[in-house]
Amino acid sequence: MAALQAVHVCDVPNLDQVPENAALALCYSRFRAGVNGEETCKCKIPKFLVMGHRGSGMNMLQSSDPRMKSIKENSLLSFNEAAKFPIDFVEFDVQVRLPSNVRRFPVTKDDYPVIYHDNFILHEQNGAIVENRVTELTLAEFLSHGPQKVPGTVGKPLFRRLKDGRIFEWKVEKDAPFCTLEEAFQNVDRSLGFNIELKFDDLVVYTEDELSRILKAILKVVFEHAKGRGVVFSSFQPDAARLIRKLQSTYPVYFLTNGGSEIYTDVRRNSLDAAIKLCLDNGLHGIVSEVKAVFRNPGAVARIKESKLSLITYGQLNNVPEVVYMQYLMGIEGVIVDLVKEISETISDVTRVEEGEEDNLYGDDEKMRAKAKPQFSSDELSFLMKLIPELMVQP
Repeated sequence: MAALQAVHVCDVPNLDQVPENAALALCYSRFRAGVNGEETCKCKIPKFLVMGHRGSGMNMLQSSDPRMKSIKENSLLSFNEAAKFPIDFVEFDVQVRLPSNVRRFPVTKDDYPVIYHDNFILHEQNGAIVENRVTELTLAEFLSHGPQKVPGTVGKPLFRRLKDGRIFEWKVEKDAPFCTLEEAFQNVDRSLGFNIELKFDDLVVYTEDELSRILKAILKVVFEHAKGRGVVFSSFQPDAARLIRKLQSTYPVYFLTNGGSEIYTDVRRNSLDAAIKLCLDNGLHGIVSEVKAVFRNPGAVARIKESKLSLITYGQLNNVPEVVYMQYLMGIEGVIVDLVKEISETISDVTRVEEGEEDNLYGDDEKMRAKAKPQFSSDELSFLMKLIPELMVQP
């Protein structure tokens, strides 16, 4: 069988549909540490941001891809491993213990923000699976799960429940203990910014007092330990995003949305246009959208830009270099990815070349210069050209 011919993205005729104004502007003001000029991030902000999802990538225990079970997600090890590659931020999930007597007492010593994604944590005890809500555990109880920091200490064996109900033992190639937000600030490479997702349970109705208590506990740690590190807050919970913007003006706040892929009783979560309205009504700085929602509604990119909001995407499609590159051309300002090494190196090469540094990198060798841009086989090209319209019509 004859070898398939590679095709450069710039030679694909369909890409002439990308608007002429899709080139990205530098977004220093949107990602600096101080949105009102109080404190400015010292790092150079690139044209296109790459953020490591839960550090070096989320753990998909059901996946056959070993890269999705390489390093324990949301751990210091995962964050510092991500720092070895040319990325700008790591994204992670923060939760705070919420006792039942929340309205009676101010923030206490046990209101430690911990880094963990799921609402529940599972372990094995006497041959049975025990499930606890993370926000009902003390810090010591939470940290007793999984690998322990003290040599010779054995933690509770961890398991994880998937959305479809299946339960897997939480096994990864490089395991690591859980950590707190404070420990992340103290021990993660300072070159990395933090995209702190404010995590809440979709099935719980939170009062303003409860949200305020949680957010103040998180802000206390951030203000005491950030020390110039770039920080961005994001949340799927509309009132949490609104309230943390009200509680502080130092760090940018982004609204997370799947753009209508799932429908919620809270209509603010059900479309990109609803996300734009929420941001404009509450002074938020941008949107983090599931990537499929953007491809299904590409016109929203222009509306978001016209509203002077920033747009970042997340989702498993962001692990495909060609899909990420298309977003770069569309004017999207960044991506959250699991395959940190592959995506960051591709984007780093592309942006260096397009900033006019190719002569320094490759000299006059056109073949070497071409390697910086994603290349498509004819089969891959056919798939990619079908991908976008199919995504746009999916419910």
